[in-house]
Amino acid sequence: MSAADEEAALLGLAPVAPDRTVAYGPHPDQIVDLYLPRAAEDARAADGERLGDGERAADGERRADEARTADGAPAPAAGPPPVVLLHGGFWRAAYDRRHLSPLAAALAAQGLPVALAEYRRVGAGGGAPQTFDDVTAGLAAAVRELPGGGDVVLAGHSAGGQLALLAAARPGTRVSRVLAVAPVADLARAHALGLSNGAVAELLGDGPGLADRIAAADPVCHPPVGIPVTILHGTDDPDVPLDLSRRYAAHSPGTTDLHELPGVGHYGPVTPGSPSCHTLFAQLRRTCST
Repeated sequence: MSAADEEAALLGLAPVAPDRTVAYGPHPDQIVDLYLPRAAEDARAADGERLGDGERAADGERRADEARTADGAPAPAAGPPPVVLLHGGFWRAAYDRRHLSPLAAALAAQGLPVALAEYRRVGAGGGAPQTFDDVTAGLAAAVRELPGGGDVVLAGHSAGGQLALLAAARPGTRVSRVLAVAPVADLARAHALGLSNGAVAELLGDGPGLADRIAAADPVCHPPVGIPVTILHGTDDPDVPLDLSRRYAAHSPGTTDLHELPGVGHYGPVTPGSPSCHTLFAQLRRTCST
């Protein structure tokens, strides 16, 4: 499949509405969509009746409430850890979370509680440091709201992979593992290559001191301590070269497991139904069971 075909296959999927959306700030993009495991809902709808939109939202709120103790703290985890998804788009406002909603819904259908986080992006109140701060705040909101609470598996695609790797390196982050798909894992190299018409400089602000700002936000310079990282990257990715993931893995060989996907481009691994997305599912199942 060509790169254009891969992109069309993902972007051609209809967005899937979440069970519930929560805000973690006043900006319209400071929100997290929650996709709850289907098993419980399916059991309650065994008589063939489907929940309506309002009932589904209320049911999602009830299940989240049930996952808390009497004092409001998250209840002990009793199942797979929650998964928090961060979308890509080279940090620009032109791209939002909706193209990953089919993936979020597919993961929930496999029994995983999923949060699809939005964040402020370049051109709509984002850029450094707002984008990075939003990811941290959105991650905290997901930990509070998803059933089970506790540490999460943080998964990111493309620029979202960079955000996931960087967020996991922040002290106190409630992340047990990172799954990065075609991540912009080496910002200095991405800037040198001029990826997406200078997207790194747009994110961090061009001009004097850019090299220092890149170093401060570069996953290569800040590998998460004690947190295993799995990277999936297609060998035929035309948007984010595989070399970026190889360079990241070379800087953190003890904690990073790089899986190169032969013949795969940029979008295949996050497109439900594609063979490389089955690989992503398998990695998440393995990650969530250990």
